[in-house]
Parts: sequence; structure tokens; C-alpha cells
Amino acid sequence: MPPIADNLQRVRDRIATAALRAGRRPEEITLVAVTKTHPWAYVAAALAASQRDFGENRPEEAHAKFIENPDAADQPLRLHLIGPIQSRKAKIALACRPVLIHSVDRTKIARKLDKLAGEQGVALDALLEVNVSGEASKHGWAPDALRAELPDLLALPRLRFHGLMTIPPYDPDPERARPYFMALRELRDALAADFPQADWSQLSMGMSHDFEVAIEEGATIVRVGTAIFGPRA
Repeated sequence: MPPIADNLQRVRDRIATAALRAGRRPEEITLVAVTKTHPWAYVAAALAASQRDFGENRPEEAHAKFIENPDAADQPLRLHLIGPIQSRKAKIALACRPVLIHSVDRTKIARKLDKLAGEQGVALDALLEVNVSGEASKHGWAPDALRAELPDLLALPRLRFHGLMTIPPYDPDPERARPYFMALRELRDALAADFPQADWSQLSMGMSHDFEVAIEEGATIVRVGTAIFGPRA
């Protein structure tokens, strides 16, 4: 097992430094520790180091690790779903009881989640995923398409949207991600002006190799896996 407690402290220190460099308070940033493909023992080690927010990409893996697993019962953790959700996996996504779904990436899945949440009498907190780069391999709305569909999305009674999420094109140089993070922040600010009835407080952007740049550009949530848990199996 990697030195998870030490790694977490290093990441927290880097978050604090980046926040202060940008004139922000470190407490404004939520660290989501991404446990995709990693065993429960890694989660337990992070919990022992006072980590509370965890992210999973696949609803079925999240359910097995955090809901079906008796070791997870009554643990002081908050589960985030950060990967794309297929329509046929929407029901298991709800069964994971996520504190936040980061990846509502199309109107079809938004309506499906809203319908299921209504049937279960619950509300879902979520973010809207935006494909700011235009890459065909990335999920999410193009900015103009999201703007056009927002009136219908904000009318869904069981989904409570709190902001935006993006994944920029990978580049080993984190500075190459800055324009995409800036674009998401600027889009958020424009949407907040045009749709003030919604909550636009959250920007989920930045991963292990570029989260400091994301914080400098306004990220409120960073999703970090490799820097804490090492490479995925």
C-alpha cells in the first residue's frame, strides 16, 4: 500500500498553497479522493487520515465498495459520482446515495435521474458537465448547447444543480489546461448572470497533475486519485 496519509497531507498542502497564491481561502476547496479501481483498504487508510469525500467513476463499483460493503457502514464519508452515467446505470447511481453527481452530461440522463428520484421521493444534487475543449472523446455539453437547454434542465423538479464540471484534454504540462479551466469559470459566471435563479457556486475541475492550476482559476472541487493512491491497477 502506498503511504496514503503522507500523500494526502502533501496534496492538502499543495491545495492550500495554490489557494493562497490565488488570494483564496484553502477551506473553499473540497478535495475528492478518487478511489476508482482501488480496494477498500485504501479508502480505510484515507478515512484514518481524516479524508471524508471520495469519488468513483462507475456506479456499480461505487455501490459494491461503499454500499454493499459492510465495512463502509456508518463511516463518516461522502460519496461523489464523477464519471459518465449510462441510462441503464441510473438506478444503481441513485442507490449509491451520492452527495453529489458531478457528471450530468446530457439532457436524456438528467431526465432519467429526475424521474427515478421522483419515484423514490428524493432530491439529487448535481453538476452539469461541459465539454469546453470540443474533443469528441469527452463527455458533456458544448457551452452553447448547454445554454440553450438550461431552461428545461433547471425546471426538473428533483435535480438541484450547483455548478459545472469539466475534464480538459490531457497534457503533461498543467499550464496547458489553464485556458479550459478559465473557459469553464467564465461560462459559469455568464450563466450565473443569465440564470440567477440557479446555484452556480461549484466548479469541479482539476485532477492529480493539474489541480493547482484549476484552483488558481477558481475550482471549488478537485478530483485527485493518483497523487494520493498511486497508479490505478
